[in-house]
Amino acid sequence: MALSIKEIQAPIAHEMKEFEKKFRDSMKTNVMLLNQIMKYIIHRKGKQIRPMFVFLTAGSLGNISEATYRGAALIELLHTATLVHDDVVDDSNYRRGFFSINALWKNKIAVLVGDYLLSRGMLLSIDNQDFVLLKIVSDAIKEMSEGELLQIEKARRLDITEEIYFDVIRQKTASLIASCCAVGAASVGCDEKTIGEAKLLGEKIGMAFQIKDDLFDFGDDEIGKPTGIDIKEKKMTLPLIYALNNASWSDKRHYINIIKNESNKPSKVAEVIKFVKSSGGIEYTTKVMQTYVDDAFRILETFPESEYRNSLQNLVQFTIERTK
Repeated sequence: MALSIKEIQAPIAHEMKEFEKKFRDSMKTNVMLLNQIMKYIIHRKGKQIRPMFVFLTAGSLGNISEATYRGAALIELLHTATLVHDDVVDDSNYRRGFFSINALWKNKIAVLVGDYLLSRGMLLSIDNQDFVLLKIVSDAIKEMSEGELLQIEKARRLDITEEIYFDVIRQKTASLIASCCAVGAASVGCDEKTIGEAKLLGEKIGMAFQIKDDLFDFGDDEIGKPTGIDIKEKKMTLPLIYALNNASWSDKRHYINIIKNESNKPSKVAEVIKFVKSSGGIEYTTKVMQTYVDDAFRILETFPESEYRNSLQNLVQFTIERTK
């Protein structure tokens, strides 16, 4: 039976509690409106998987330090900024079941809040001369932006190959988890080679995480994310790409036409889901996801044995066994 987040967090329970306090302090401001929004952002935080990757990697490779706390805060600040901006771009009114910043305070304020969070993150690093950490996270934010734009560019034609799909998710999702592990390693004074290994570990985990997310679109109704959302949004995910690549020319044309022109009809979305399942797309995608997990575990075996490493392994398992 999979462990809960609380059990996985056990070796860093004190650090996570301390981190929450430090992170709250880093968000404080004298502008009343901004302070109100910062409190709202903190209130709706999720499982805090990203800081966990930072602290568990740091603990696995050295002694958790003040730089580790700052690195975790930097990632949360810059990532939160990208989410606030994403909601404006997507015209989204909800984030994790809460109203988005733009839904409550309108786009202009949301964009400024995102800018504020970016500047807080950068200043946190510059003031403490954490230039290595800032470079790692800045590179990840650049990759995330490029990945998002690459997906938009390719989605218009619905001709995404597996190679492009992997490029997109490596940049959009895996780069952030890669930066969490790299920051954890850098914060405890690891050499460049070890930081590189930690980054690769995070990348493998991030790839598996996103592929698991893609599988939710073809799951049962009990899962956390409703089925068919990606199809409705015309997103080309791995199960669908595999099914189309192995279909006859006429079937491929038929299903691409549905996605392009009829993805707003539930019966048509159900037809695409059935097609993907019958084509072996789910089994193929699950196998690919497991390959990334196995690669991550191989890298983890090179880390010194400790309770932190055990928890990191459990956290990797949690990301692929989660139901939402």
